Amino acid sequence: MPTPTNTALLLIGFQNDYFAKDGILHSVIEESSRVSGVLQNTLGLLEDASQVFDLIVSTPILFTDGYNELDDPVGILRTIKDVGAFKAGQFGSQTIPEFKAYEDIITEIPGKRGLNAFSNTHLEALLREKGIEHLVLAGTVTSICIDSTGRHAADLGFKVTILSDCTSSRTIFEQDFYCENVFPLYGEVRSSSTILRG
Repeated sequence: MPTPTNTALLLIGFQNDYFAKDGILHSVIEESSRVSGVLQNTLGLLEDASQVFDLIVSTPILFTDGYNELDDPVGILRTIKDVGAFKAGQFGSQTIPEFKAYEDIITEIPGKRGLNAFSNTHLEALLREKGIEHLVLAGTVTSICIDSTGRHAADLGFKVTILSDCTSSRTIFEQDFYCENVFPLYGEVRSSSTILRG
């Protein structure tokens, strides 16, 4: 169970291309996000973050105009390239404006260009430096970046918690399936309200 000691909140994918109504990939997660109240629940968590977390980190995904970072991408990365999402310096890649009020407490780590927030970033080094032992995940997409990052964190020896009402997937079924059948294999699944209650 997370406590205010040695615990970090990791925010994944809270960018306009996913969460803005006119975001290029908004329709991919819109239903799951709306039903679970993902944004509202995450903002509530940030409001009381100092009671729960020693560190809050955001790992946005960013690409150059030509997607030169991607070598023959497949799956979701191919889709991102095909639709022109998450280009650095453009509206879609920007952090959602709702997080503006919390920018002083969020440490942004750039470099993520794939599914796993540890890949191509100094996320692990920062967590070790701060003495973090427990990682709590929020964001999107549940079946891709959240799962990939959570598994890697567990392999690195971190305790992992996924927030069921602060994560969203491509469908409600997929969200429920991962929370009920996949995440418990390597971590803990909890709601934001239980985190705040300790």
